[in-house]
Amino acid sequence: MPQIAQLAATYSSQVFWLLVTFGFVFFVVGLGMLPKVQSTVDAREKKVGGDLAAAKASFAQADELEETWRARENESRAEAQAIVAEAKAKATQATEAQLADADRVIADKIAAAEAAVAKARNSAMAEIEAVAADAATEMAKRVAGTKVTAKAASAAVKAAMTHG
Repeated sequence: MPQIAQLAATYSSQVFWLLVTFGFVFFVVGLGMLPKVQSTVDAREKKVGGDLAAAKASFAQADELEETWRARENESRAEAQAIVAEAKAKATQATEAQLADADRVIADKIAAAEAAVAKARNSAMAEIEAVAADAATEMAKRVAGTKVTAKAASAAVKAAMTHG
């Protein structure tokens, strides 16, 4: 085959042009494009690293702010509970004082009412005794035809009411 016979004659020139082409490509790509690509990758890594560091710092700051906020919230809650407890205590004292005053007023009214009832009962009992004594005198006069003195009738009614 004639192609194989020519191979030995053209082999050295093909190898030469292959080395020249690859050398040219190596220098153009390796020395021209690769540093630009590498600088772009380095800049990107630096930016991503800076962004990650900034994000971590922001998260740390946010956590610190949240912790500060929670501490203030807990303090405020404790203060509010203390104020509520104090208000409840004052309200309880005021209510107890009002209840004590109301109890005194009611006790005075009850005592006055009991005294009035006792006076009315004593007055009613005296009237009942007087009416009963008059009735006993009249009944003795009509039934037995005897005259009983008012003093004797009153004594008899008192004795009957005491035992009765």
